[in-house]
Amino acid sequence: MTEATTNIATQPAVGTEKNTVFRTDFEISRELPEDLLALEALSWNYYWSWQPEGTALFRELDPSLWDRCEQNPRLFLTKVKRLRLWQKAADGSYVARLREFKAKFDAYLREPVPQANRSKPAVERPIAYFCAEYGVHNSLPNYSGGLGILAGDHLKSASDLNLPLVAIGLLYRYGYFRQKISHDGWQQESYNDVFETQLALTPVWDENGERMTVSVHIRGREVAAQAWLACVGRISLYLLDSNLPQNSDVDRLITGHLYGGDTETRIVQEKLLGIGGVRLLRKLGISPSVFHLNEGHAAFSTLELAREHLASNEFTTFAGAAETVRSQCVFTTHTPVAAGNDVFPTKILSECFSAGYIESLRLTQSEFLALGRADLSDDAEGFGMTPLAIRMCRSSNGVSEKHGEVSRDLWLKMFPDMADPDTVPITSVTNGVHAPTWIAPVFQRLYERNVGLNWLEVTRRPDDWAAEIHSLSDGEIWKAHQTLKNLLIAFVRERTRSDETGDHDTINERENVKRLFSPDVLTIGFARRVAAYKRWDLLFSDLERLLRMVDDDVRPVQFVFAGKAHPQDRTAKTILQELMSINHDSNWQRRAVFIEDYDQEVARYLVQGVDVWMNVPRRPMEASGTSGMKAAMNGVLNFSILDGWWIEGYNGENGFGIGDLAAGLTEDEMDAADAEALYSTLENELIPAYYSRNSDGISEEWVRRMKNSIATLTPQFSSDRMVLDYLDKIYNAE
Repeated sequence: MTEATTNIATQPAVGTEKNTVFRTDFEISRELPEDLLALEALSWNYYWSWQPEGTALFRELDPSLWDRCEQNPRLFLTKVKRLRLWQKAADGSYVARLREFKAKFDAYLREPVPQANRSKPAVERPIAYFCAEYGVHNSLPNYSGGLGILAGDHLKSASDLNLPLVAIGLLYRYGYFRQKISHDGWQQESYNDVFETQLALTPVWDENGERMTVSVHIRGREVAAQAWLACVGRISLYLLDSNLPQNSDVDRLITGHLYGGDTETRIVQEKLLGIGGVRLLRKLGISPSVFHLNEGHAAFSTLELAREHLASNEFTTFAGAAETVRSQCVFTTHTPVAAGNDVFPTKILSECFSAGYIESLRLTQSEFLALGRADLSDDAEGFGMTPLAIRMCRSSNGVSEKHGEVSRDLWLKMFPDMADPDTVPITSVTNGVHAPTWIAPVFQRLYERNVGLNWLEVTRRPDDWAAEIHSLSDGEIWKAHQTLKNLLIAFVRERTRSDETGDHDTINERENVKRLFSPDVLTIGFARRVAAYKRWDLLFSDLERLLRMVDDDVRPVQFVFAGKAHPQDRTAKTILQELMSINHDSNWQRRAVFIEDYDQEVARYLVQGVDVWMNVPRRPMEASGTSGMKAAMNGVLNFSILDGWWIEGYNGENGFGIGDLAAGLTEDEMDAADAEALYSTLENELIPAYYSRNSDGISEEWVRRMKNSIATLTPQFSSDRMVLDYLDKIYNAE
């Protein structure tokens, strides 16, 4: 056995100051034993991340280092000790497993596109998917929350289904902020520079062997952006990056921070995503059959498509070009309130678009600004990206049935000839989550043994899947869940242990964690963005009543929280601070924890290990929600307001509902009614069901609900189902 060297490329150029770092590639120079070279090849494609055996192959080299590297295989391979590499190279069982997994990966990539996916859209003309963020894996920190995770799951299911699709986004040098809670409970933010680590990104080269770049006119000058490629199974994700030496300092930071900067920064980011994204596709030689705009951030792409048609003299007017653009573009909105959509002041927007570009669209300034107005009679209205997308796309959809209904009512004003919101042309495709990513390996092994190695295919046949799940023994389900619950508790203790905890007790840090949490106590998870409509404080509206449940000697409850407040939202930060400091001489400090820096890795522990997943948004402001879907697939019971996806998912037996669908209430009335429903459901239904045990120590009612959750919700809310719905109802629709 010999030692081989992985590809060695020029290391990134580093300037004299930290903020002048430019990356030309993310190659690593590290010698690996010949029998382990497959690890380097696997690390370039995120396929490993949704295969339990792929993750295990990296983790087993050095579990502690793997976690310290935040499950980043490229960084991990630069740091793992040479002795450990040779120990595993000498382990015949490990080498055999590695070869087997590499063969599985290679076969996956070689599999031909199914005939069903060949006709519309054709393989030569794939779907182009545009999104401002992608949550493929936490080792690619290019996401902030639900929109990005949804986009990442969309790509993974498109890959598994072998659907021809190419994705376009931006590479944010500093990503989204990292969260740290201070000793007094106040959220603090910091940013990591991804150019100082290793990412599974490769440069994109043109036919002349040069770095592929696109140019977009921004703030009176041409700004260049280079393209990077991330491989997500069979899917190519291209990310544009403006951190180039030929750009000015301010232009390098266009792709500096995800959702950072001022209004002008947001506009130019979205110009680069939309206009630059179309130009990148042209340089790649890709002519998509459909352009899918996932949220309004990419709506400027429609203007660039229209400009192309006009530049070729195919049309003489914008209206003619726009009609063709509409036939190519589809739009998904994720926001149920007008305030949540990007709306830009017209003065700033006009300053970000040159007169020449507007003239190239054959539009006057006023006609251009009207494209983004919901109410064409209101000249003072700002420029909205959602109205632009709705106008320029052949179809628009919400992300749950309820959200489709809310969106039709919200955007009725764009259709003055329509009196009935039901006639507004906005449909819905309910979100889903990627089962192999989110279902715990413990359950996947259970399904492999009892359903078969093709268990994922069986989930696409709801009746067959339900029959298989209900045939599982209560003991098997309960044991798998208890394993995950104990794993969560170990994780909670590890993440909250601190050598220095300040002068006040807070639930995010402890010096002694030995008595923290118990696997015998009902555990409720609540993790989401800290925002007013998410109602983090609803649970604490009757603190005395809540603490009675926490302190109960016979049937106690414990809580695990996670989530980020926007850096500029002091109200949300105050809510977090108050949560951290609850004490009241109760058991709260050992039965409640807050996990800092909520990301995909934290989410996996939570949605797989808690008993109950709680969600209390103010109706109807939850467009869909997906974290509860992930929990449901792991037998975790949802305890949720009837909003978003849960209206479609709840059947009375697969979880618990909070309140009802009553309309006409004020916010205060709704909050009071929902708080009472939350407490009474906990006290009278949820807690008694969990603690009612048979002679084997199992709650038969609880496991019955767990099976019902897995059986009914896994097929209905998988991203495979979602992507197939898009294919049938949106992409291939005439």
